[in-house]
Amino acid sequence: MQYVSTRGQAPVLNFEQAMLTGLARDGGLYLPETIPVMAPAEIGALAGLSYEETAFRVMRPFVGDAFTDHEFTAIIARAYRAFGHAARAPLVQLGPNHFLLELFHGPTLAFKDFAMQLIGQLFQAALERSGQRVTIVGATSGDTGSAAIEAFRGLDNVDVFILFPHGRVSEVQRRQMTTPTEDNVHALAVDGDFDDCQAAVKDMFNDFAFRDSVGLAGVNSINWARVLAQVVYYFSAAVSLGAPGRVVDFTVPTGNFGDIFAGYIAKRMGLPVGQLVVATNQNDILHRALGTGGYVKQGVVPSISPSMDIQVSSNFERALFEAYERDGKAVAQLMEELKTQGGFHISQGALEKLGESFASGRASEEETSATIRAVHAATGEILCPHSAVGVRVAEAHLRGPVPMVTLATAHPAKFPDAVEAATGLRPPLPARLADLYERDERVSRVANDLGAIEALIKERRRA
Repeated sequence: MQYVSTRGQAPVLNFEQAMLTGLARDGGLYLPETIPVMAPAEIGALAGLSYEETAFRVMRPFVGDAFTDHEFTAIIARAYRAFGHAARAPLVQLGPNHFLLELFHGPTLAFKDFAMQLIGQLFQAALERSGQRVTIVGATSGDTGSAAIEAFRGLDNVDVFILFPHGRVSEVQRRQMTTPTEDNVHALAVDGDFDDCQAAVKDMFNDFAFRDSVGLAGVNSINWARVLAQVVYYFSAAVSLGAPGRVVDFTVPTGNFGDIFAGYIAKRMGLPVGQLVVATNQNDILHRALGTGGYVKQGVVPSISPSMDIQVSSNFERALFEAYERDGKAVAQLMEELKTQGGFHISQGALEKLGESFASGRASEEETSATIRAVHAATGEILCPHSAVGVRVAEAHLRGPVPMVTLATAHPAKFPDAVEAATGLRPPLPARLADLYERDERVSRVANDLGAIEALIKERRRA
């Protein structure tokens, strides 16, 4: 299995190389040359299997010869052993043919754990084998950072630097990043928004002298292994609801487009996915782009669902690459227009291709709070604000007998203020995190300045 860049000018890599590289040297994102397809009988055979066994069967074709079956099985087992639910990703019914996929039972209470715990084990295995050291730099709107720190804390061959927007993540999200004590992890509070943090990470990857001097590696959803790990729970959920003999719809609250792009890959692999519904909050650039073809930045407005407060959705580039029939030159042109002009217009043909795979919707702040309140009253289920955005949009896309699965992306206790405002209830943290508010914090505040951030990373990383 070989991997190519969405901009067409970077070297073709194998799975391990693409994973360790993260962002391609031409600024693009890696995707497999071909998408392997599972036959209906293979999909049906997933019924009744553990999550770990399903993960092995779904991901194995993408890994190639980077890891043996024995190595890959052990890596998956280690990745998910700390999850707090035996099913890993259980389904809960909200109403007739509407189900919630709970993705918050991992160590940091967010869906990012599914990918990050796996990628941490993959990195560890690869680096131990090669003796190589890497410096991981990531940007987060809240959940990716804590999941990355949890996955890599204490590892000998890795230093981790996570950039997050100062004052724009929840207290729980911040504390999960700032309270680990291991000397290989560093939380950097940037004076800016998430897009500023993400731009700084991309600029570091494009600064080849810096990139090579510190052994830069990326674990944002720009990393293909992140997307691949998220493909698995689409299969586990759909098979539980009758696939491959039954079509299943999915609604995904998303800001960076990685989680829903994983659903697109599952569909391309043969899973009978009907609708893939993009759910956005008031920062609705994806909804506007899919509706009009105009992808134009309008500035980020802080919301009660901060992990979705994004205007530059990195993984949308992967969807554009497929919609433009893998024309890397065309994608590179669009990304240059986004950088220099603040937006671009999707061609009619590509927009129609996107429309064949994705629908979309938007939830306002008031609608999000009302959904948290209504779902709790009707079912007893407490939603985080991101999951509530998904449920609200999903309700407008229900199709009678077709099951709809809405992805619940975070535990409500990560956003207690928003939940309490909506319901009057303040959701408690699970027992394993009960002392989080008492732990000492360790954080560095930095200017939104590439040179200053690079200098700090060079100073703090271990030799």
